[in-house]
Amino acid sequence: MPKDLHELPKLRDGLSYLFVQHCRIEQDTSSVAVWDKEGCVQVPAAALGVLMLGPGTSITHAAVKALVDNGCSIVWVGEEGIRCYAQGGGETRKAYSLLKQAELANRPEKRMEVIWRMYEQRFGYRLDRMLSPEQVRGMEGVRVRQAYADASELYSVPWHGRAYNRQDWAQADPINRALSAANSCLNGICHAAIVSGGYSPAIGFVHTGRQLSFVYDIADLYKVEITIPLAFRLTAESVAHLETRVRHACRDEFRNHRLLQRLLPDIQALLDVPTDVQETSGDPDADAALPGELWTQLWPGARVQDAGHDS
Repeated sequence: MPKDLHELPKLRDGLSYLFVQHCRIEQDTSSVAVWDKEGCVQVPAAALGVLMLGPGTSITHAAVKALVDNGCSIVWVGEEGIRCYAQGGGETRKAYSLLKQAELANRPEKRMEVIWRMYEQRFGYRLDRMLSPEQVRGMEGVRVRQAYADASELYSVPWHGRAYNRQDWAQADPINRALSAANSCLNGICHAAIVSGGYSPAIGFVHTGRQLSFVYDIADLYKVEITIPLAFRLTAESVAHLETRVRHACRDEFRNHRLLQRLLPDIQALLDVPTDVQETSGDPDADAALPGELWTQLWPGARVQDAGHDS
């Protein structure tokens, strides 16, 4: 057993995600076992970032507990992993990162600084602060459209724009289905990293008003680099079993691009969160009923030991 929570396995050292459907998942000691008509496969819970449960899947209470105890996020998704119905929490018990995120999102000048850093990471250089937000969004739109056009030309896949209907999945052309499947996998691993780091997936900066706004913010940082070329390449190879092949290829590409190693450091840099926050933000196993530092900052004269609590 680890001496404290700081010694738990790091997100960057594990597997990115696993998508399963039409199977049963049970606990197997500290791991889980996935049963289907082909047999049984053991999955190391401690090494898995996110488990995506597709249609026809059942999971035992003990298996859920084993996954959550090992910091694995569980996401209930639709067929081909496109729709997200629900998700479970990660292992973080601290609120420092969440409070920092909320502070930045609710102060206009700090919010804009985060947005500038997000766009600068996408462009790869520092933007002129004289540009308006509308101008920067226009530049980003041009960059993404050019990425689609370049990938279309490189892989000789016809491109008529991003278009799909969640209610009629088969109506979309192959390249749009491939992009949606790839982005669904990317959103899943970004979601797992956000929850693992103690951030809120709902408090976004560029995207706002949705429960996954921050997930979309972070995923957008990597689409041009990873999912767009991957989707066009696989569509050019064949449209047979396209979504399945895309999901398998995403696992390889996430590993090749060291995405797990990059996600939390990138988020910390964007939000200007100190890298030593784990050591400076208190004991995660302390009495959860005691008021925290924010309480004493709001009322400097208050004494924590005077706070009453009915056990």
